[in-house]
Amino acid sequence: MDMLMMMGAAQAAEDTRPPFDSLTLAMLDAWQRGFPLVPRPFAEVGEAFGLAEAEVISRFAAAQAHGIIGRIGAVVQPNTVAASTLAALAVPEERLEEVAAIVSAQPEVTHNYEREHELNLWFVITAADRDHVRAVLSRIREQTGLEPLDLQLVRGFHIDLGFALPGAAPGERWKKHLPHNAGDTPSQPVRIDDFDRRLLAAIEDGIPLLPRPYLAVATRLETTEQAVLERLEALLECGIIRRFGIVIRHRRLGFRANAMVVWNVPDELVERAGQLLAREPGVTLCYQRTRRPPRWPYNLFCMIHGRERQAVERRIAELAALLKRELKREIEHVPLFSRRCFKQTGARFSTAVRRSSS
Repeated sequence: MDMLMMMGAAQAAEDTRPPFDSLTLAMLDAWQRGFPLVPRPFAEVGEAFGLAEAEVISRFAAAQAHGIIGRIGAVVQPNTVAASTLAALAVPEERLEEVAAIVSAQPEVTHNYEREHELNLWFVITAADRDHVRAVLSRIREQTGLEPLDLQLVRGFHIDLGFALPGAAPGERWKKHLPHNAGDTPSQPVRIDDFDRRLLAAIEDGIPLLPRPYLAVATRLETTEQAVLERLEALLECGIIRRFGIVIRHRRLGFRANAMVVWNVPDELVERAGQLLAREPGVTLCYQRTRRPPRWPYNLFCMIHGRERQAVERRIAELAALLKRELKREIEHVPLFSRRCFKQTGARFSTAVRRSSS
């Protein structure tokens, strides 16, 4: 029996290893940001790595088929094109899978995770507007009999979710090909119009793996390839699109020790604390959300993704020490490690488009 268990554990470990060479991993690593906004983007990627366009598409298709690539497309600044919120439920253990299925069935829910906490089910809702978000929360309340905790975004300090991939061995030659990526605050006010919403809806599952993907998107929208490219560039430049590139499914690459760390920061210090955490290596997300006292006193959130729990715990301790040193006080914090992922997709802008046109 012990031998069978060891064989099973070895197989499970083997299953987490991507079936790709270091060159493929290097491409995935390099193009998480700044994916080319040109008519033949896969040819440009190939030029950077010495591969033919068809070979690049084939490698990306294989990575997508194995669940490593979620999509190639836009990561959009929250609450610009649509409304969103982070919500949580305290679910009795015996009902967790039932309630998680109800939550995941809502088309507006993009992420749904079990976490280590009394509030053990955490999910993100993206919808056309705040009224629609409230309607989804009400629907979940009615269908589960549980009261969701609604934690609206106040300010994003760092929203990226790019990862340094294990096993990637990129050289220096690709770096000159990477264009500008947006900062964490939109550089200027931008008016989002109907075309922007339809464009983002058209690529919410990613651009197609075709030699001219933006032409395919343009055909669908009955516009020109140049119009699609120009508008994506403009949305990236102004910060509406946070980054344009490969969205990695990190759990498939062994990032399973992932913690959402919540901090109870005095309101007058939250901006300073957010800026400090946002600059730290390993912090992939950092944002301020509303408190809901007395049930939820925390107002600053950050995500740390890692392969081993002990390493993540050490990193959290380092961040706590940093805040204590810089803010001159202890900051209460709690790590909520993820246990299971029930759902993970990109924001569904198509629901916002349908609602706004109805």
